[in-house]
Amino acid sequence: MANWLRFRHGAENYFGTLEGESITVYEGDLFDNPRPTEHTQSLDNVEILIPCHPSKMVGLWNNVRSAAVKQGWAIPEEPFSFIKPPSCYLPHRGIIRKPNSYSGRVVYEGELAIVIGRQCANVTIEESPDVIFGYTCANDVTALQLINQDESFQQWSRAKGFDTFGVFGPTIKTDISPDELIVKTELNGRVRQDYPVSDFVFSPAEIVAAISRDTTLFPGDVILCGTGNGVLPMKPGSKVEIVIEGIGTLSNTFAA
Repeated sequence: MANWLRFRHGAENYFGTLEGESITVYEGDLFDNPRPTEHTQSLDNVEILIPCHPSKMVGLWNNVRSAAVKQGWAIPEEPFSFIKPPSCYLPHRGIIRKPNSYSGRVVYEGELAIVIGRQCANVTIEESPDVIFGYTCANDVTALQLINQDESFQQWSRAKGFDTFGVFGPTIKTDISPDELIVKTELNGRVRQDYPVSDFVFSPAEIVAAISRDTTLFPGDVILCGTGNGVLPMKPGSKVEIVIEGIGTLSNTFAA
């Protein structure tokens, strides 16, 4: 089990494994036999970056049973997905910013995220664990009122794709089983979301198999697994934290 992160020290970017407050620096390719160096860094002395560079971030809608029941939504027979662009990515401790072109509510959505480890297409459910590199925390920030602003065209991509709306990190945890994980979201220190991965309609293995039938997945691609009950708007100055015990805490602030 390893806890991978990317970071900046001085003018250079690095990656490595985190243990306690110490980072062992690696070289090479995170997804292709990276090699440890003799160098270490203290977590206090670095700036944490997004833990990988996805070619795309795929998000799921309506993948938590309890949320579907509360909202009166039918349980889907296959995953419903959307894409968030690379321009929206934001790391741990980054500032989520409300778009200038939008005056409505901006909500958090705390989620478990899958990180793909190798190029794949049309994988089976049984093969999916072999292409999953690890898991991280994510906040699928959404300009909620944009989605149904026009009855003729739901704006999922725009509502979820603004700059700073694709928040994930701070680390990628490998070699863990997601089945017993609990996803919590704290808004200004108060728990607002608290749901188990076992309540997913589609498991991570099923999600990867389904998405890979539609699009080729590349090393570093991130798949957001969907969110539970408790989604609420953020006010300027709010601190939002996605907490998944066994993976870590993703902490950000929201600004107008």
